[in-house]
Amino acid sequence: MLVRRRLILAVLLCRDEFAKVSSAVMILSSIFSFVLLLAVTTRGVTNGVLAVGVRATVDDEKRFCNNPLRRQEWRTLTSKQKAQYIGAVKCLQKLPAKSPFKSVKTRFDDFQGLHINLTDEIHLVGQFLPWHRRFLKVYETSLREECGYTGAHPYWNWSLDVDNTNTIVHSPVFDPATGFGGNGINVPGYAGPHGNLSVIPGWTGGGCITDGPFANYNLSLGPGTAVTNHCLQRGFNQFAPPFLNSTSVANTMAMSTFETFRIELEGTPITPIFKIHDGGHLAIGGEMVDRYSSPGDPLFYLHHANLDRIWWNWEQNDLQTRLTDISGRSTVDPPFTNVTLAFQLKMSNLANLVTIGDVMDIRTPLLCYNYV
Repeated sequence: MLVRRRLILAVLLCRDEFAKVSSAVMILSSIFSFVLLLAVTTRGVTNGVLAVGVRATVDDEKRFCNNPLRRQEWRTLTSKQKAQYIGAVKCLQKLPAKSPFKSVKTRFDDFQGLHINLTDEIHLVGQFLPWHRRFLKVYETSLREECGYTGAHPYWNWSLDVDNTNTIVHSPVFDPATGFGGNGINVPGYAGPHGNLSVIPGWTGGGCITDGPFANYNLSLGPGTAVTNHCLQRGFNQFAPPFLNSTSVANTMAMSTFETFRIELEGTPITPIFKIHDGGHLAIGGEMVDRYSSPGDPLFYLHHANLDRIWWNWEQNDLQTRLTDISGRSTVDPPFTNVTLAFQLKMSNLANLVTIGDVMDIRTPLLCYNYV
């Protein structure tokens, strides 16, 4: 009888403890579910990418700017819009320099000087595309904030010219009245600004440009790292345009990883033949064919805006993966390290330091533009 009573008492005590434990488990389960829900709704974005299956929330939408600038192809702008853009560039060419680079005189020189000083750090490396995206945005901001430009930075889609005529010479960007002026005067035996490109056929021009808004403009920097006062020169190359056609762009877009994409886009000397980046520089020739001082030609910025557009189009084909897909060596010379999203993009005193991760998405407030 005593044993039976003790057994009943033990069962009752166990039932009470089980009830307490069950209650605690239910409470913990509720708390865990709430925390999980909170994490999903407020932190559904990892490294700037919305997780699969997570619905966008108000917090996610704050990552995107409300009124992005609409970057248009040059030929779609009105004559008034073209004149305003060129007027803003000429304004930068008159404003006093702010950068610490040797012999810079104007704000336009500041950007060319920055590119010259960083050329060996920003080409043939993983940060090539992110750095130029940031560089172009800072340039666009200067045009707007310092020179009253109200539009977005235009781009030049050279494929529209090359696909039809296999040449760039008839492109609207070279119109002397509504564009940037044309080829330079003919220089017999021209072989690039340093005379070392005779192995490349198809050179024309090569001297000072004689028409358009920049015909009388003199550069203070270049060619290369030299400091010389010289006119803006162009030397159209008839060998280069085929590297800019739609087929070449499609081949670039077909790359499955950022590493293969950036190499296919940038071109020589990593690739055995020219690609859309170096092909565009080569096609214009003159100052543009110099890797260091090419921003001395205002067309540099329209060319690189188109390259940035192509990169963004490539990213959009798989945003979930490609907004964080970055790779490549950080330096040309060893020891090599691979770039990451945390890699900082130098702008001297032209702009604050940001990381590659900050410029992977053009929809954010930092960049705030799209391509149309």
